[in-house]
Amino acid sequence: MKVQIINGPNLNLLGVREPSIYGNTSIEDYVKELKALYTDVTIEYYQSNVEGELINKLHEIGFTYDGIILNAGGYTHTSVALADAIAAIKTPVVEVHISNIYAREEYRHVSLTGKNCQGVLTGFGMNGYRLALESLLIKK
Repeated sequence: MKVQIINGPNLNLLGVREPSIYGNTSIEDYVKELKALYTDVTIEYYQSNVEGELINKLHEIGFTYDGIILNAGGYTHTSVALADAIAAIKTPVVEVHISNIYAREEYRHVSLTGKNCQGVLTGFGMNGYRLALESLLIKK
C-alpha cells in the first residue's frame, strides 16, 4: 500500500509553531514514527505553502496511490480549487486537522474540501494522521 501525506501552508513549522495548539513534535519526526509502526505501508510526505503546488501534487498521485492524508491548513476553509482537485481524482482522501477546527474561530468551522473526502478527522493532535492511515487500511 502506498500513502501520501500532504500538508498545506504553515504546517512546515509543526513542532515550533504555536505548540499550545499544534504540539512540540515536528512532522518529519512524526512521519518517521508512522513509518516505523507501519512497515508494510509506503508512506511519503509532501508539504507546500502554495495552493497550486498542492493541487499539482494531488493530480500527480491521485490516480496511482492507495490513499492520501491531507491537512490543507488554512486552504481547507478557502480553496474551491483544492476541493475541486480532490473531487477530480480517484485516490481516497482523508482530511486531517491537528486542532479541533470547531473549537476555534468561526471561519474555521467550514471545510470546503471535506465534502470531497472519504472522511474528516479533527482535534486528535498528530494522532489524526495515524487514525487517517488506519481508516485507509480498513477501507483497502
